[in-house]
Amino acid sequence: MTDTVSLGCTPAEEPCEQLGPHYDELHARQECRAFITQLRRVFGAEPFGARLRITSNAHDFGVYLEVECQFDADNERAAAYAYELEDRAPSKWDDAARTELGLEVWS
Repeated sequence: MTDTVSLGCTPAEEPCEQLGPHYDELHARQECRAFITQLRRVFGAEPFGARLRITSNAHDFGVYLEVECQFDADNERAAAYAYELEDRAPSKWDDAARTELGLEVWS
């Protein structure tokens, strides 16, 4: 059985592209890609049966992008990876992600 864990579009304590008249889908996609890359740096590549992906989600104000981990719920390693991401995802961008996004690096 396939299941998913939604992880958001950026680390939880970081600002993200907001839906509305000035929503920039290209920037939102860049944020999601940077988040996926950071998750892989922190937790390693997805094991067999799990994959990180960007999804489009309908909302009253338009379509927004989000990162999710799709996984085979019958695969213990894939499920453990997904739930670890959900429980321990970084709350801030790391320096590599900040560089990727063109943000000031703090360290």
